[in-house]
Amino acid sequence: MNVPITFACGLYDRTLPLYTGEVKPEGIDLTYEINEEPRDIFDKMAGEQAYGASEMSASELVCRIAANQCPFVAIPIFPSRVFRHGFITINKRSGIKTPKDLEGRRIGTTVYTATAIVYIRGLLQHDYGVDLSTIKWVEGDLRHAGKHGNPATMPLLKKINIEPTTGARGLSGLLEDGEIDAIVSPSLPPCLGENPDIERLFPNFREIEKDYYRRTKIFPIMHLVAIRRDLYERHPFIAKSLHDAFVEAKRLTLHKLLYRGAMLSMLPWSRAEALEMQALFGGDFWPYGIEDNRPTLEAFMTYLHEQGMIAKPFPIEDIFVPVGSPAAAHA
Repeated sequence: MNVPITFACGLYDRTLPLYTGEVKPEGIDLTYEINEEPRDIFDKMAGEQAYGASEMSASELVCRIAANQCPFVAIPIFPSRVFRHGFITINKRSGIKTPKDLEGRRIGTTVYTATAIVYIRGLLQHDYGVDLSTIKWVEGDLRHAGKHGNPATMPLLKKINIEPTTGARGLSGLLEDGEIDAIVSPSLPPCLGENPDIERLFPNFREIEKDYYRRTKIFPIMHLVAIRRDLYERHPFIAKSLHDAFVEAKRLTLHKLLYRGAMLSMLPWSRAEALEMQALFGGDFWPYGIEDNRPTLEAFMTYLHEQGMIAKPFPIEDIFVPVGSPAAAHA
């Protein structure tokens, strides 16, 4: 008898075959619940364990593992990954022209511990020598007063200068009014493109991000796939079954992107873009598994430690349950 599992996730091209049923995980009746608000998924999963499996914030999950307070296991599948140089926005009236100019400033962020922000702080510190200890962080929603979602995050292990946002228009309004100097966030503030004073710190972010990858082999991972621990302990085969299904769904998507006559995407040159990315990445430009992602995961672990989110780095292998052995019987 198949194990019923509800999986909450955004609807990505690489996971679409799981939603349509073109790919079915062996031994599992999968219900794919679409939710395009990651914060809502994370809050429900962390607070209520509302799903059998879901995409999950990498930082929240790793911090829970480090604190031995994790009701989930993870598999090395990465539904969301995003280069982050383009997500630093500034008010040019603040006089910020270089990353070092961020030192001593008030910077808005949605959730200090969010994975995207961990990577941004990491690249600012390691690539540009920014002293993060000088920054005053203002935490809250981009568009509205108050906090962003209802995150159940682990406590920080060192003192960080963080204050809650004020103002009815959220961080975006504070940036326009000059009450904060910059925003780093997983998504861009609405004032970018509407107010001529608001611009990206790195206008040529695409070229910078390509160079960053060539130098570091870091392609920032935002989300992992988490499975409720109690469900996994009852049915350990589901980890490999889900892993293999995600791998096959991605393979099918890439094949359609490269070889189908009709365009998979509305982007007119998406096929050419995919070929360019294959050349840049030396093959698979969206790799799953540990080894192909070791530089990214090890850098992430370093950032979490340096930023006071985990007591010390631990082996990458300890994040994930095994998926390489044959699936156990599940009759």
